[in-house]
Formats: sequence, C-alpha cells, structure tokens
Amino acid sequence: MSFVRMGIVGIGNMGSAHAKYLIQNEVPEAQLTAVCDTNPEKREWIRSQSGDSVQFFDTPESLFESGSVDAVMIATPHYSHSELAIKAFRRGLHVLVEKPAGVYTKQVREMNEVAAQSGKVFGIMFNQRTNPLYQKLRDLISSGELGDLKRTIWIITNWYRPQSYYNSGGWRATWAGEGGGVLANQDPHQLDLWQWTTNMLPKRLRAFCGFGKYHDIEVEDDVTAYVEYENGATGLFVTSTGEAPGTNRFEISGDRGKVVIEDGKLTFWRLRISERQFNKEYNGGFGQPECWKCDVPVRGVETGHKGITENWVSAILHGTPLLAPGEEGIRGLQLSNAMHLSAWLDNWVEIPLDEELYLEKLNEKIEASTFVKKSQCAKILDVRGTF
Repeated sequence: MSFVRMGIVGIGNMGSAHAKYLIQNEVPEAQLTAVCDTNPEKREWIRSQSGDSVQFFDTPESLFESGSVDAVMIATPHYSHSELAIKAFRRGLHVLVEKPAGVYTKQVREMNEVAAQSGKVFGIMFNQRTNPLYQKLRDLISSGELGDLKRTIWIITNWYRPQSYYNSGGWRATWAGEGGGVLANQDPHQLDLWQWTTNMLPKRLRAFCGFGKYHDIEVEDDVTAYVEYENGATGLFVTSTGEAPGTNRFEISGDRGKVVIEDGKLTFWRLRISERQFNKEYNGGFGQPECWKCDVPVRGVETGHKGITENWVSAILHGTPLLAPGEEGIRGLQLSNAMHLSAWLDNWVEIPLDEELYLEKLNEKIEASTFVKKSQCAKILDVRGTF
C-alpha cells in the first residue's frame, strides 16, 4: 500500500474532528474513504465536507464488509468500543479506538486477545502521549535520573462541568449510558499517563468516590484514591468535575529529587547525591542533600490526535513502533475499575482486580440506572460485553 484507506465509525464530536483533518489531507499517507453513523444528518455533513469522495454507511458491519477501507477508527460510545473493534479485526482491518478502551477490563481483555490473533495494527487515541512534557518525564524516570520512585501525586481537578453539561443528554453521567463519571469520561488520559510515565501499576488501592456529590448525576464527580506500589512507593490521585478554579499538578518524588509538571512547565529539583546515600553518610544533626532547581528543556511540539493517527498509519505502512499501542488501554482502565470497586465495597482492592466481581457490581448499577429503558439498554446489560 502507498496509503491507508480509512473509515470512521461514529461521527460525533471526536469522529467529526478526525474526519476534518483526514479530509483536509493533514495525514499524508491516509485517505478517508468511508464513514458510518446512525444519524442521517451526518451524511449531509460529510458530503458538505468531502463531496462524493467518502462513502457513507448506516451500520458498522456494512462498512467493515464493504472492501472500501484497510483500517478503521472507532469513535462511538464507550460500551461499544471493544465489540466493534473485535468485529473489525475479524474482518481483517487495522483498528484505532478512541479512549477509553472500554468500560470494564473483561471486555477489553477479549479485544486485546482478538487483536493479537489478527496480526493487525492496533492503536488507541492516547493523544496526550504526544505531549513533550510527559515524554520528558518518562525519559527522566526510565533513565534513572530520578532514582527509585517514592511518591506520585496527581491533582487533576480542572475538569469543571456545570449541571447543564450533564443535562445535555439522557445518557450522560449514567452507569448505563457511559459506565462512569469523571474517571471514565474526563480522566482516561491522566490515568494512562500516570502509569505510562512511571512504568508502574499499583499493587493495591483504596478509593473514596463522591457519586453525584456536586451534581444531580448517578456516577462519580469527585474521587480521592491512595495507591501502594510493589517497590514501597505510594501515590495519590485526586480528581473532580465540581471544583472551580481547578488544579492540574503532577508531582513525582524519587531518591534523587522531585519533578513537578504544572502550568505547562516541567521543573526538576535534583539532589546532588541520592537521599538514601545522604541519610547513610551524614553525621550532623539537621541537614539535607544539596538540591538544584533545574528548568529542564523540553523540546518538540504536541501533535495530539493527528499525531497519534499519523503514527498508527506509519505503523501500518512502515512498521513504525506505536506510541500508543491499543493493548495498553487496559492499564489505565484497570485503575478506574479498581477505584470504582474500592468505593463500592468500601475496602482495599488488589490489582489486578477481580474482573468478575467488578462486572457483577457494574451490572447492579446499570440495572438501577435512570437511563435504563428496555428498548434502549437491553443489550448493555449483557454481561458478555456485547453491544
């Protein structure tokens, strides 16, 4: 192939954004050839953007079987990501899924297994991985510059949403419609970056969630989670859609100093010798290691959604390593699932979490959801994860 023929399933906010840059040929080695949506108004919108160069399909299956695409982007509601990706893989198509990978890890694990069996290129739209700040942080940690990690703290409360946002659709902020609140909708990028930059998942966590604490909704809009890692490090994740003004501050402490990302800047407080070495050798009373405040140069430009798409297309055509492999979507989802389960059980949760127990508790929430109507949501309740 000299270029990849691409399809998009779901022309909502994100699907239409992807369609625009593809139609404008901003990904040189890709061509948008087909889209799918159940809304007939989207057909006219696509025609207004592309003329007759893009085919329109009413069902994902008809698009997958059309022979008009080599690869598809899945930009549909959360519950359907895994099922549609599985169908696409089984039709021999490469797949890029929007975040989150799914709603619960059991369905995502099945998607990962089918993806591996297919031999196709599988990516996920973790566009924040293109941010040079987080790439530099990952480099500092993986190179050993920060030493052994001691603590991670991410306060991400600048997700403020008014009640009118939640009122804009009956599916919003419901267990049946979205499968969660701030963790499932706003935080998938941060949950991914938390584990991606540190290359660590906690061994267990204890979470406290406020369900409808600041809004008239049934899912979480306020979360505080404490985690413990295998190496003895601890962490804290605080998030909310009910605080204004909010904060976005990521702090990581290690044996050789501390890194803070805030206000678009990375600052490294670097110890001249490691804290453990100083603690062992220092013979005075009060004292601490010499510390240098370093404004670390961060080079590069965040390429966002388009950058992830370009990388995925290059992986298909040239074997370029993926910046955001689809299989890794389960890692951040495991964190959000574990936080939900911990709050529901009012107890600690080990990681990997009990997937069957989580699904049992989620289905209890779905059955009681205000969005459940037999004509709309019967398929969501299928514990096999199909939609």
